[in-house]
Order: sequence, then C-alpha cells, then structure tokens
Amino acid sequence: MNWLSLDAWLTRIRPHREALALALDMAAVAVAWQATYLFRLGFERWFSARPDYDHWVLLGVVAIYALLLKLLKVPKGMWRFSGFGEIKRLAAVCVASGLLVAVVVLMAQLTKVPRAVLALHPLFTLMALAMMRMGYRMLYEHMRSRISGSAQEQRRALVMGAGDAGRLLVAGIQHSQGWVVVGFLDDAPGKRGARVAGVPVLGALEEAPRLAELHGITHIVVAMPAATMGLRRRALELAGQAGLPVLTVPSSEELLAGSHVDQVRDIEPEDLLGREPVELDEGGISECLNGKVVLITGAGGSIGSELCRQVARYGPSKIVLYELSEFNLYTIEQELGETFPHIPLVRLIGDVKELEHLRHVFGKYKPQIVFHAAAYKHVPLMEEENAWAALRNNTLGTHNACQAAAECGVDRFVLISTDKAVNPTNVMGATKRAAELMISHMAGQGHTTKFMAVRFGNVLGSSGSVIPKFKEQIAKGGPVTVTHPDITRYFMTIPEAARLVVQACAIGETGQVYVLDMGKPVRILDLAETMIRMAGRSETEIGIRFTGLRPGEKLYEELLSDMDKTVATRIPRLRVAIIEPCIAERVLAYVAFSAKQVVQYGETDVVKLLINWLPEYRPAAAQPRGRPQVSDAQISQQLQRSQNT
Repeated sequence: MNWLSLDAWLTRIRPHREALALALDMAAVAVAWQATYLFRLGFERWFSARPDYDHWVLLGVVAIYALLLKLLKVPKGMWRFSGFGEIKRLAAVCVASGLLVAVVVLMAQLTKVPRAVLALHPLFTLMALAMMRMGYRMLYEHMRSRISGSAQEQRRALVMGAGDAGRLLVAGIQHSQGWVVVGFLDDAPGKRGARVAGVPVLGALEEAPRLAELHGITHIVVAMPAATMGLRRRALELAGQAGLPVLTVPSSEELLAGSHVDQVRDIEPEDLLGREPVELDEGGISECLNGKVVLITGAGGSIGSELCRQVARYGPSKIVLYELSEFNLYTIEQELGETFPHIPLVRLIGDVKELEHLRHVFGKYKPQIVFHAAAYKHVPLMEEENAWAALRNNTLGTHNACQAAAECGVDRFVLISTDKAVNPTNVMGATKRAAELMISHMAGQGHTTKFMAVRFGNVLGSSGSVIPKFKEQIAKGGPVTVTHPDITRYFMTIPEAARLVVQACAIGETGQVYVLDMGKPVRILDLAETMIRMAGRSETEIGIRFTGLRPGEKLYEELLSDMDKTVATRIPRLRVAIIEPCIAERVLAYVAFSAKQVVQYGETDVVKLLINWLPEYRPAAAQPRGRPQVSDAQISQQLQRSQNT
C-alpha cells in the first residue's frame, strides 16, 4: 500500500470529517439493525419474518440515533484519538437512543418488531461504532509508523507561506522526528488548491484558526523569511488566533548567517516588534573600523557584547575588552575567540570610575575607536539606595572615559545612551542625560577626538529587559506581571542597536546625539498577551497581574527632549539631536565639583544635585528639594581646575 497517498487522501477529505463521520455512524446503525435481526431470527427467517413496515422503523431508528449523535457532538471527535472517553459518549448515545426507539415502537403498537431486537440493537450498535473508531485508529497509527518510523504523531503542522522557504521546510522536516506537514496557507490566488512538495495548499492565511481546528493541527509554522516585516507580523497575528504554539523559520538575516530553513524556532519578540532594517553604509563602517584598535567599555554586557560581535565583522586590528564583571568578560572573550580567532583580544578587568586606570589602559593600547557601553541601567535599583552608584558610574564614569580618550588622542568616542535620558523622571535617566551633556561639552573643547552619543529605546532580550521576564513567567505557568495597563515602550533588537551605534561611529560628527526613528511605541500589555498566545497558551490559563509603576518609572518614554533640536542624516530614519553647549558646560561644572564631594551624600543629596544640574529632570514623586549649597565661585574654580587637569 502507498501510505503517503493514503495520508494525502485523508488530508483532502478532512474538511468533510464531521459529515463523513455522521454518515458512517448512520450506516453502522443500519448494519447493526440487520445484524440484530440475523442474530434473533437466523438465516432462514432473516427477511421473511419481518413486518412489512420494518424499513420505516429502520428509517426512524437511524434518524433518532443521528439526532442524538449530533446533540452530543460525537461527529466532532477525531477518530485517531479515540479512547475510553469516546466509548463512554457512544454508550450514552446508544442507551438513550435504544430507550427512545423502544418507547416509540411500543407506543405506536408496532407489535411485529421483536422485543429482542429492540433490546439487543443498542449493544450491537455500540460494538459497531466502537470497532470503526478503534479500527481507524489502528490503521492510522500503522500508517504513521510506516511513514515516519513512529506510531506517535507528535506534531501536525500548518505552514504559512507556500514559497521556496515552505518547500524547503517540508523537504527537511516532513515525516521526520514526529513532524507531519498537513498543508500550506498562502494568500496568492494562483496557489489555492495546488500542491507544493506533495502537500496541498488548503487556503488563505486568515483561515488558519478554522483549518487548524479542522485538521487537528498542533503547531503553526510561519515560513516567510523574505516577506516584509509588516506581512510577517500579520501572519504571526493570524497564527496566534489559533491558540496553538507558533514557530517560524529563520529570518533572511539568520539564513545569511548560516541557519537552515528547516531549523524552526520559537517566535521571539523581535519577530513581533521588529521594523524593516535600516540601510547601513557598510563601506563607510568598514573604512572606519577596519585595521583599527577598538576599545569597548562594558564589553560583556548586553549591548557591549553585541558591539564586540558587530565590530569584529569589520576586521579591526585589535579589540580591547574593558569589563568590570569577570564572568561577563570571560563569556564574551570565549565567544569572540571561537568565532573570530584571527582578531587579537585584550581582556581587561576594569572600572570606568577609576580615572588613573583608564589613563593607563588608553596610553598603553592607543585605541582609535572607543565605544562606551559601561552603565548601570536598571531603573528601580538605581532609584534609591544606589543613586550615588548610578551617578558615579553613568556620569562620572563617562567623564573619566572622555578625559582619557581626549588625552590619548582617540579618533572617535561613542557613548551608548537611552530614551530614559529624555525628560528623565528617575536617577538612571538623569545620570545618562548628564552623560550626554558631558559628550556635548567635551565636543566643544577643541579636542581632536570626535565625541558623539547614540540614543535608543528598550533593547529586546537585554539583561533586565521585560522580555526574558515574560518568557520565564509564561514557562512557569504564570501569572505575567505588568506594571500598568497603559504603559508603553519603544523597542529594538540587540543587533539593531549595535549596528546603529557602529553606523553613528562611522558618519558621526563631534557633539552629535544620534536618535533612531523607532516607529510607534509598544503597549506592554499587548506584548504580554501576544507572547502568551504565541506560546499556545490562553490569557485565562496564564493570567496577567498588574503590579503598579515602580519607583522612577514613566508610563511612556520619549526619544527627544523639549530642549533638543534635530536634523536629518543621509541614513533613512536616523536623526541627530543637537544639545546646547552652554547647558552642557554648567553640568560639567557640577560634575567636577561633585566628584570630590558627593561621596559623603545620600540618595536625597544625589537627587538634589541632579535636579540642580538638569532643568528637565522631574523625579516622579519628588517635590522641589532645593539646590546644593555650592557657590558660583566654587563652580568656576572647579571647572577651571578640571579643564587644566
């Protein structure tokens, strides 16, 4: 027997499954009626002893059974999964139908119908119905074992996208490791009813929920790597409506990086939120980085480590990894050593708060390009007891790195900033805004180094990001915690953020802050609901709990301050925010003074200093707390000293 042909035929008739099941059940009822007469009367009297109206009685019996089968939704059951539960439903139908038939026959005084036939027919019918289902299940499991080597059909898939990727996917996974691709979905009218790699195109993308239920689908695979981001998001949204686990083939970028089409993976948030990639000036980036010594602070962090990967692609002569965490430094060093063995690495444990060590490192290795990614970024942690640590690391650490770079004659210095620096309401954002102003001030001092910054929103999958937290909560069965139903955020992927930084380094001029047009902000509640659906779970099953805004947290973030002016660049959707130098100079004065004094201050004093430095800083729950007692003469003297150092 050609088992593949049988499997294909069963797939084709599955849209009519309920009607066929009901028809076969009615036929079984009729056959059982005949078998009961045979058992009661024997061959000699099988037909001769029947009443003339027996065919009308049989018609009524079949109608009653059909009615009860429909009422108890027996035809909706999938025969290949038949078990004891299905037998119990069939028994209920047979008992109820048998009693009803007996009552009707007796009330109609149809005395020529044998009482034994009325009593035995429900039993014969139950046997026939159960044997059909068990027989089909045995045949189906035998067919599965002959096709895939296992009787267990673990995954039945619908593939969205009947193009080349879908065809290659089917060739790679069909009938292997428990996968069975039942059919394709595609919006192209010319593909409807066609067969791709021997698998039928069953309908359009929006039919995914209906066809998934009809065909007993367990997984939906989106195979549209070459489609636009908008089309892929639409496909994912439609797939999510089926309430099943959704998988995808690698994106076009992942395929270029060496992934294979049949390496299906879970849906990642970047699949849901990503934008069309920004076209980069690859030639300019290569010219900027190729053959150069590149130093990256915070090299083992989420952004820093991706910067290392992106930079390594352009062939620098050496990468200096500057990292405070021993484990993070070891992790990125091992990865780079394996992936880019030809690039020399300098692995340094170091703290940007230590100016003398930075001066030593810069003087010894003479970096030409510096990416400053070292920062404390967790908003609630930095808001209270760690406010001073955030100020020292994010602001004074940037000041130290800028000084070391200027003294060493670095070509380009790029600060990694955040949208939380715009009209900040928390300590972390305020310290990063002060770091941006530090860049602006250094740019105006006549140094040969070009100082610039890059500002972007939340990075998907970075440490402390909401995405890993949601994944973990869903895997544990919930609930998913969201701070507020209306909270929104801008999102971008880690590779996108790193590429933006590298691009800014290549085209940036001194004193500029680069801002990516990130489209519309994402409602966190919508993101949580979508991630739950993509995992094949329901919101009722997982649950969503609102915990309230955390200290310093805003309902929405902004990419531009009221005080920022922007101009376009030659890179689409990439703009430049220009900071007024006079504001930056005053911030530097306070930073220079505070570097000697604030170590004695607590959280309240740090907030006072930040309020004094930054007119746009408005702590979420703070009232004006006054200014630190620092005279203008002290500020001027400290500023002069810092410039002469």
